[in-house]
Amino acid sequence: MKRLTPVFYISVVVAALFILWGSIGTEHMMDTLSSLQAAISTQLGWYYMLTASAFVLLSIFLVVSPFGRIRLGKPDERPEYNYFTWFAFLFTAGMGIGLVFWGAAEPLNHYYNPATAEGETSRAAAEALQYSFFHWGFHPWAIYSVVALALAYFGFRHNAPGVVSAAFRPLIGDKADGWIGTLINFIVVFATIFGVATSLGLGTAQVGAGLSQLFPVQNSTTLQLWIIAVVTVIYIASAATGINKGIKILSMANIALAFALLLFVLIVGPTVMSLSAFTQTVGSYLQNLPHMSFRLAAFDDETATSWVNEWTLFYWAWWISWAPFVGTFIARVSRGRTIREFVLGVILAPTAVSALWFATFGTAAMELDNQTGGAIFSLISDPANGEEMALFALLEQYPLATIMTGLSVLLIASFFVTSADSATFVLGMQTTGGRMNPPMSVKAVWGIIQSAAAAILLLAGGLDALQTAAIIAALPFSVIMILMTVSLVKSLIQERKAIDQKEARSRKEMNEELKLLKEEREQLRKERKQLREQEKARKKEEQQQKRKQTTDSKGTNPQNKDGNQNN
Repeated sequence: MKRLTPVFYISVVVAALFILWGSIGTEHMMDTLSSLQAAISTQLGWYYMLTASAFVLLSIFLVVSPFGRIRLGKPDERPEYNYFTWFAFLFTAGMGIGLVFWGAAEPLNHYYNPATAEGETSRAAAEALQYSFFHWGFHPWAIYSVVALALAYFGFRHNAPGVVSAAFRPLIGDKADGWIGTLINFIVVFATIFGVATSLGLGTAQVGAGLSQLFPVQNSTTLQLWIIAVVTVIYIASAATGINKGIKILSMANIALAFALLLFVLIVGPTVMSLSAFTQTVGSYLQNLPHMSFRLAAFDDETATSWVNEWTLFYWAWWISWAPFVGTFIARVSRGRTIREFVLGVILAPTAVSALWFATFGTAAMELDNQTGGAIFSLISDPANGEEMALFALLEQYPLATIMTGLSVLLIASFFVTSADSATFVLGMQTTGGRMNPPMSVKAVWGIIQSAAAAILLLAGGLDALQTAAIIAALPFSVIMILMTVSLVKSLIQERKAIDQKEARSRKEMNEELKLLKEEREQLRKERKQLREQEKARKKEEQQQKRKQTTDSKGTNPQNKDGNQNN
């Protein structure tokens, strides 16, 4: 392995120690992580809420400000990928597994245990979709966009290496290449491993649930470990083909399978109700966005506070822990776009798809649950099943249940491979000094480590352990994100100032050229006027001479006549 940085060795050692800890001291590890998670949620909930909302406000500012015209690359550079391929990359890297896992499960959970409304009411149903939109809408994609923008801006605009520490050069100068830079990149790797492990754990649990629906097997820990092992081999093999082959092909396949599943549920399910719910919830989401963005239930009872901690704070932490991975990958595929185009594309398109997804699956799940007397919620509330069964319980009520369940398992597995494949690429970049195409051996190491981390967390405590790891991993990286945005804005201000000065010099030079041209035109006008006057004077003089000659001629003839007479 060539060009490995200290970040690689430090990160591998720490990850190996964590895996070893989880293997021989599972209970102690979970007790420690749970204590940390409880302290973070209780003491720093306000910090997560303010941080996530600040990133949304920053994204809006970047869109409407003059910075939006700056291109991520050379001034005349154009995007490497078309819009459809770009959106496919965004969608599959950013949320694929999570949408499939929570599409039916989250609204159904909120319907029975809403944030503020009374459970199992029409208001609870409306609030269930509203908060699902909120958790998967502007905030997560604003978090992703800030990290991705900083990396793309410094990488493509200033030719900086593709590591997060390179974005800190405007703040700390050459220290970004020293131990501070190493620490920054280690935190990035740490957050990426556990953020991705959370998603891989969710995907594994749901694939196991799907297989138990299709075949006479139990969704046991043993089955889930086999799933992780098989998928690990697949995505390491995919990682060997690079972005333009493996990841691109899988992303296109994911989009096709996801939209096929979405259209199926939309058509065979309560179509009109789903579309009406989508339209209504978009309005309520936008209307209540400021309130939801800062709601901590500070004056409510413990139940309300726990709801915010278990849902909103978990999501904000999960998105932050995913930000280094998703942000690096989005930056890698976004060269040539303007900042305005980049931010709008990263935030609006995926948010719209997520909203339609939750409106479709959430509405269908709540409607069928009501029709079956709460059977679906009872199923997923059973610890033996869990939220991973929500999608399959929904599909079981529709025609072609077996086929659609198989399609769903294939989709989840494909998302699993794409996310893990992208993560190995990103981890490889961060630990090889920002190489755009990390060595296959490095990607294989990280593929094995992140799968092992997901397996350890599943063994330790299932979904609760995965959520705990995400919240803890997000805290140090959130500080990195804040400092990164400061560095980005500082550099943008400096560049905008330089651009303004250059434009001012250009305008001054242009004005001077115009002034000189005006003076030349004025001089030319004077010369032409002088020539016309000279020509006019010459003609006048000629006319005078002609008249004089005529007069002289007339005066000479009589005298000659008188002289002849005298003779």
